[in-house]
Amino acid sequence: MNLKHFTYEELNNATNQFEEELGRGASAIVFKGVLASDNGKSVAVKSLDTRVRENELEFKVEVSAIGRTNHRNLVQLLGFCYDGEHRILVYEFMSNGSLAGVLFGESKPNWYQRRQIALEIARGLLYLHEGSSSQIIHWDIKPQNILLDDSLTARISDFGLAKLLRIDQTLTTTGIRGTKGWEQKVMWPLNGSKGCLSRPRKHFEAAAEDEGPMILADWAYDCYKQNKLHQLFKNNDEAMHDMKMVEKYVMIAIWCIQEDPSLRPNMKNVTLMLEGTVEVSAPPDPSSFISSIL
Repeated sequence: MNLKHFTYEELNNATNQFEEELGRGASAIVFKGVLASDNGKSVAVKSLDTRVRENELEFKVEVSAIGRTNHRNLVQLLGFCYDGEHRILVYEFMSNGSLAGVLFGESKPNWYQRRQIALEIARGLLYLHEGSSSQIIHWDIKPQNILLDDSLTARISDFGLAKLLRIDQTLTTTGIRGTKGWEQKVMWPLNGSKGCLSRPRKHFEAAAEDEGPMILADWAYDCYKQNKLHQLFKNNDEAMHDMKMVEKYVMIAIWCIQEDPSLRPNMKNVTLMLEGTVEVSAPPDPSSFISSIL
């Protein structure tokens, strides 16, 4: 591997004493850094919390697995710090930030860019599942963990950290897991402007006063079944003129959030469906499985 071992002092200097915070999660804080030793190259410096300080072997094994990955739709790990109590990972810096920032910001991606981003995420996940030397399950795919490079190419981040950060691995992949609020049926905003879904929404969404809570994925499925998909894309002329492709992508999304794990396609089939190589059949109601066992 070509991973560099940084000292804490090097990263402290590179980040100007960890001054500019790029983001934070439950297990780490990310800072912007500049490597003087590498012609002023910008990097993202991810400082991990205390949960990774106990097991030196586990840290090295997991960092080694992450370091062996190499795909255009993954954020590349450049190096690490194992210095005293400090456990830090150094990644490529992604100039356009996260997909969440783009989707919920002022300048939103157009319909073509959205399609490309979806396909690129699928290709990155396919590589993690089947193409890397160590099979990696992400566990926490969400807009905040998809970064965009200079050309708005989607790059998956935070993969391979589940064991390192002590995330419970006892459940199988049949469960739906991840960040609270995103772990169940969630639909990212599809509209092209500041419409009804212009900010992050959790599992439940307040509906009209005379209705109960609305689950976004259920609403999308209802729109699909009632041939009203245009309601998902208000003020997005590009999508409105490409409704056949819109329907295809919504159908794929519905297959991917099926409560019955046996119905969900693997990432190879998802990628082939997005590429147009495999036909997409009509999906069942994603809630039918959970309803049948209650």
